[in-house]
Amino acid sequence: MTSASRIAVFASLAALLLSANLVNAQSRPVASRPTVVELYTSEGCSSCPPAEAQIGRLAQQRDVIALAFHVDYWDDLGWRDRFGLPEAVIRQRQYAHTLRLPSVYTPQLVIDGQRDLVGGGGDNGIGIGNGNGNGNGNSKPGVPLDLSVQNGSLTITLAAQPQQAACDVLLVGYLPEAASRVTRGENAGRELHEFNIVRSVRKLGSWQGEQRTFNVPLTALAADATGAVVLVQQRDQGPIVGAAAQLLR
Repeated sequence: MTSASRIAVFASLAALLLSANLVNAQSRPVASRPTVVELYTSEGCSSCPPAEAQIGRLAQQRDVIALAFHVDYWDDLGWRDRFGLPEAVIRQRQYAHTLRLPSVYTPQLVIDGQRDLVGGGGDNGIGIGNGNGNGNGNSKPGVPLDLSVQNGSLTITLAAQPQQAACDVLLVGYLPEAASRVTRGENAGRELHEFNIVRSVRKLGSWQGEQRTFNVPLTALAADATGAVVLVQQRDQGPIVGAAAQLLR
């Protein structure tokens, strides 16, 4: 075989390998994730009911995970929020540090762990498209994440994703809907309708791109939680890079 022939053969092989790699890359599934909207709210806050209604609207969209974290620092103003969680206050204060905010407030929305805005307004500033709930083009790139319920346990599977920054894997138990009649405080005399109320937050472990599975008994969630959300969030409560939700019953 002449030198020219060998060069031609090597060039053909290289072209075949490049073509195969392109096919594999194109056929590899691209993971996507919904927009994660966290509301920090309280039944004792007169500005919060419109934001609660906003969470109810957002929760209907397939490409959004909307969660209401009830803080307890309004409780000393005459009404104790039955859904108030110390963990919600800790999480909100960490966001104030991470996002370099001057203070915490209600109603506060945090979007994808990356920015905040006042809750209760329009949905356009959230960055979820036209808000029609049809899932057209609003999903974002995310880590491969799968949830399933079997034999009284929630199984969370994270596929391998090389060169991933260190993340925390968080399990959030939530109650999809509730109504509360308030008799004291700023909302005295009102019946509040609340949605996707966080009832427990638990760190399952760390993840840095390796394939990993977590099995969590459903009894580890709050007794009144009938839904679960898993958040994959960069360390120190940075950007959320993966999210999935699962109704438990």
